[in-house]
Amino acid sequence: MPHEPSRGNSAADVRDFFTPRAADWDSRFPDDGPAYAAAVADLGPRPGGVVLDAGCGTGRALPALRAAVGPEGTVLGVDLTPAMLDAAVREGRDDFAGLALADVARLPLRDNCLDAVFAAGLISHLSDPGENLRELARVVRPGGRLALFHPVGRAALAARHGRALTPDDLRAESRLRPLLAGAGWRLESYADEDTRFLALAVRETDQAGGRADRS
Repeated sequence: MPHEPSRGNSAADVRDFFTPRAADWDSRFPDDGPAYAAAVADLGPRPGGVVLDAGCGTGRALPALRAAVGPEGTVLGVDLTPAMLDAAVREGRDDFAGLALADVARLPLRDNCLDAVFAAGLISHLSDPGENLRELARVVRPGGRLALFHPVGRAALAARHGRALTPDDLRAESRLRPLLAGAGWRLESYADEDTRFLALAVRETDQAGGRADRS
């Protein structure tokens, strides 16, 4: 999902914010491509793997994800905002992935079907972060990986929007680690730098927090 904060976290709020911005979103952030590619490399999708870009926006991660899994792999991209998916198609990024209008709160995917999930700017837009991260865990096989990414770090993003970091920031390691653990993920590495934010997590064998897999 694109990385400018919205004013609310409901599906309607997200669509209302991003719809009028979709057409020129890439031109507003023209230098982010290498950071996306580097984050995909750190996620490490394997050739032949099945990967999801959750909240794919205009699809900037899709070429790198396709290159990682190769022609035998599968790349999926989902987003809440039709206008963002339309922009991805205009950019030709549907050549790299199957695109679908979907909410990460309830993905149209079977249990344990993915090897990895890439999520750019997603966590700050989730309506229920714990439940939504648990839904991502549902569709990822045990041992699969999750990348929570942003092309700038927390402090740089806050400064961009004229605000200070607050203790309730979901991306703070002290908050993110237990949030992920409660949703069935183990935080493996955490980087919060001026030039990027990247948290890599591994899907635990048994999901914590209760909801059973749906077969």
